[in-house]
Amino acid sequence: MTAGSARRCDPGLKHDRTLTVETAHTAASVGSGNVEVLATPALLALAEGACCDAVAADLTPEETSVGTWSEVEHLRAVPVGETVCAHATLVGHHGRRLEFTVNVEHDGDTVARVRHRRMLVDRERFLAGISRG
Repeated sequence: MTAGSARRCDPGLKHDRTLTVETAHTAASVGSGNVEVLATPALLALAEGACCDAVAADLTPEETSVGTWSEVEHLRAVPVGETVCAHATLVGHHGRRLEFTVNVEHDGDTVARVRHRRMLVDRERFLAGISRG
């Protein structure tokens, strides 16, 4: 990790990512319930992806970010065929730790609120650490 990258991820960075709900994204399909609506794990993956996208341009090819913690308040069900949008904002940068808020919306209504943390890591060093098992 370079010292310069830690200064580039300034709070206020934003990114939106959309998802059209398919059967593979439902609670029944991912095993988090038995209904055909957007599953919380799929919603969280969407939120995390928006957070990754928000800082991607500020990272060097040797760097990546990894998710370390999330808090999800899933407020509304979204059926198959509908589109949701995750609006991620970087709200804090403390050393290697990045803190985000994400608002997930469907047709202007809030579907979920997510707080998420990621850590900046050296990609090669991180992967070497997990292969030691």
